[in-house]
Amino acid sequence: MARGRSMKSPLLPGSGPLARVSPLLAFLVVIALFTTGVLVKGTLGAALLLLLAAGVAVLLAATWRVLEPGQRVGRVLVLGVLVAVAVSVL
Repeated sequence: MARGRSMKSPLLPGSGPLARVSPLLAFLVVIALFTTGVLVKGTLGAALLLLLAAGVAVLLAATWRVLEPGQRVGRVLVLGVLVAVAVSVL
């Protein structure tokens, strides 16, 4: 079986403030925020999801120049789906 990259190595090179955040912790925070936003529904749920979408948009803007075109398309689609879910829980 071929070995891929290490799960501890960064996805993108950099030394910004998020470089020190554990990927597992970031994943758990995103899942918790998304789940809470979907379950709460209404204005508060939509606000939580839009807060998550804003964070995704900021990260996308910060990493845009180092992403390949296919990665850009995928991340923009995820952002669009997240905004659509936020609007649907209103």
